[in-house]
Amino acid sequence: MKFDSKILEGPLAEKWTKHKFTQKLVNPANKRKYDIIVVGTGLAGASAAASLAELGYNVKAFTYHDSPRRAHSIAAQGGINAAKNYQNDGDSVYRLFYDTIKGGDYRAREGNVYRLAEVSVDIIDQCVAQGVPFAREYGGLLANRSFGGAQVSRTFYARGQTGQQLLLGAYSALSRQVANGKVKMYTRTEVMDIVMVDGKARGIVTRNLITGKVESHAGHAVLLCTGGYGNVFYLSTNALNCNASATWRAHKKGALFANPCFTQIHPTCIPVSGEYQSKLTLMSESLRNDGRVWVPKKAGDKRKPEDIPEAERDYFLERRYPSFGNLVPRDVASRNAKYVCDEGRGVGESGLAVYLDFADAIKRDGMNTISAKYGNLFDMYAMITGEDPYKTPMRIYPAVHYTMGGLWVDYNLMTTVPGLYAMGEANFSDHGANRLGASALMQGLADGYFVIPYTIGDYLATMPADKITVDRPEFKEAETGVVNLVKRLLSINGQKTPGQIHKELGKIMWDYCGMSRSAEGLKSAREKVRALKEEFWRNVKVVGTGDELNLSLEKASRVADFLELGELMIVDALNRNESCGGHFREEYQTEDGEALRDDANYAYVAAWEYKGPNQDAELHKEELIFENVKLTQRSYK
Repeated sequence: MKFDSKILEGPLAEKWTKHKFTQKLVNPANKRKYDIIVVGTGLAGASAAASLAELGYNVKAFTYHDSPRRAHSIAAQGGINAAKNYQNDGDSVYRLFYDTIKGGDYRAREGNVYRLAEVSVDIIDQCVAQGVPFAREYGGLLANRSFGGAQVSRTFYARGQTGQQLLLGAYSALSRQVANGKVKMYTRTEVMDIVMVDGKARGIVTRNLITGKVESHAGHAVLLCTGGYGNVFYLSTNALNCNASATWRAHKKGALFANPCFTQIHPTCIPVSGEYQSKLTLMSESLRNDGRVWVPKKAGDKRKPEDIPEAERDYFLERRYPSFGNLVPRDVASRNAKYVCDEGRGVGESGLAVYLDFADAIKRDGMNTISAKYGNLFDMYAMITGEDPYKTPMRIYPAVHYTMGGLWVDYNLMTTVPGLYAMGEANFSDHGANRLGASALMQGLADGYFVIPYTIGDYLATMPADKITVDRPEFKEAETGVVNLVKRLLSINGQKTPGQIHKELGKIMWDYCGMSRSAEGLKSAREKVRALKEEFWRNVKVVGTGDELNLSLEKASRVADFLELGELMIVDALNRNESCGGHFREEYQTEDGEALRDDANYAYVAAWEYKGPNQDAELHKEELIFENVKLTQRSYK
């Protein structure tokens, strides 16, 4: 397969401006003739739906929540990056571009990443105009703080509620268009399949989660803004209902899935405390601005943290990475936390935790200042653990968080299926092998507010505005497939719940395809996942019926997709014989335990094509070309 990323030749800083000029336009009077389907109402989906409706398109927006305000974007607490350089500390669009390319371990497209950095400055202006209550300095300028992987302060924030406040801004814009009649909102509705007509994505099949009703919706283009697939690991920082079904079913209709093994392990998560847990809680990376990460120097030291003198503490990130200290990128911080715990120096009952200590910051700045920055995060930690982080250090340990892989898209955000777009975390495009903190919110809003409104017109301008009806055989065939899937799941009547099988899958994925991977482990994991998938279709027990609210049925449908996606993640990790970013193969590391890339053989995007049930996926490679940055061993020392 020959890839066309649609990125123009020429200077990096001029690519997006020139690209916008080359895009075909739909005149304002014609925009009202086109129907656009937006799946997902997080930051990418809400901003896209609002922006496209504002332009005049007719939009249908779908969410499985009871309100768009409950989308998981609210959980991104720490901030949003933008190259405003308000601090006058050396930041620029190019520096944000470079930090992002380097942070992703040189496994992302230069053109996409530069565009993201370029539009970041407009995102902040847009959100301020919407009334997002960013923190401000004494003189009135918006405040900034540092985040991992950068030596400048470029992260804008609203205490520890940034994602929630940004989503409220996008939700307000969306609600305006709902009131204007340009957006029709469908809540408690899950997308079950993508409908293809004449080789193009022309609609979706949905299931009403309350009544079980299966129905179709037609449009001229479909936008998937459905987030990532971190919940394939069962325990992750994602909300329980986050899933990969929309993107996976698009993959099975022809959309290539790119870099599935690139998953991010976040270093500041509250550690696992028992078998009963069904999710994990993230403590914002912003805490690493003032918190110091340490463990005892001596293995097996179980004294209380206040009883361990300074000389017997190992501030291991500051020791190993003096230039960046506690603000190294997430993959680096996570691996180093694992190393010290593997040495027997972890803290807490399990020994799988390190300290995040704010004593020095409180002594330096005062409790009121620290509370003003992080108060809600400290309160959340205290409620979950019963410990007061103002008085004793937090205990943190790495956990699955974000997924850099996703559907392959070109510069216009279109997948390999004409008319089908993927945005935000649902696509692979901007973060390479590791996402820098505070860049998820940036990408979601960049895609929704500033990219798709330009690029979708280039496609629609070539399409007749004639509407198609859901009476066509393609829609009826897709509906029948969904109904049969529901019937099949309900008919198995086995012994294990979907949750039990999901938990087993998650343990396999974490043990063999998590923070550390090896060829031997990955080969074993693939066989285990295949066996578990066979057991699922033979032994899963889904209670209830298909014409009612049925959480067991929802779960089973999503776990079925996780099982298939999990195998592809393992295959992708096994194929990539190098270490880069969040993909750490034990066989490929430097003498001091850092990731060892192989640029000669693996500087490409791995894009996988679905070939059918129980068939091996086919690998296609989009070569990555670096004209503006030099491929070097990533160092934060």
